[in-house]
Amino acid sequence: MTKINLLPWREEARELERKAFLGKLLASALSGFALVLCWVLLAQNQLDNQNSRNSYLQSNIAEMDKKVAEISQLKSKKQEMLSRMKVIQDLQGNRSEIVKIFDELVRAVPDGTYLDSLELRNAAFKISGYSESNNRISTLMRNLDMSHKYANSNLTKVQHDARLGEQGSVFDLQVEIERPAPVGSEEALQ
Repeated sequence: MTKINLLPWREEARELERKAFLGKLLASALSGFALVLCWVLLAQNQLDNQNSRNSYLQSNIAEMDKKVAEISQLKSKKQEMLSRMKVIQDLQGNRSEIVKIFDELVRAVPDGTYLDSLELRNAAFKISGYSESNNRISTLMRNLDMSHKYANSNLTKVQHDARLGEQGSVFDLQVEIERPAPVGSEEALQ
């Protein structure tokens, strides 16, 4: 039998297989690196895209916040305007009523009684004045109670004062103003 030495051929085949394996290994490493690089670039692109969307939303939210603040300011200005209009309408509606209230007050003040100050708080007058006697103060209170514009007169202070004579007095009086019943209510119809 012929002796054929296959060792160099096997060595060459192993060397070729080893080079092919290293080539495949290098190719798979390069393709893995390329895939990882593509994945990183894609993820970075998506992250940049999301950041740009977030900044766009934040800028629009800031604009909307400014508009909301402006709207709330406009609402408060509207409320102020409505309250001012209501005050003006009330003043216009009560213009003749104030004249009637002062007319009744003048009619209720007896001779020898002088009013020093009037102060309106809510629906009540605080009246300060001088009188020649306590009887005149009583007459003032009776006249106010009999008036159709005033009710519940209440004397809060009486002190002797000699400016108007020996029986002269200084007084403070509170009296409520009766508001007319709204038109169409049961009180207005009676």
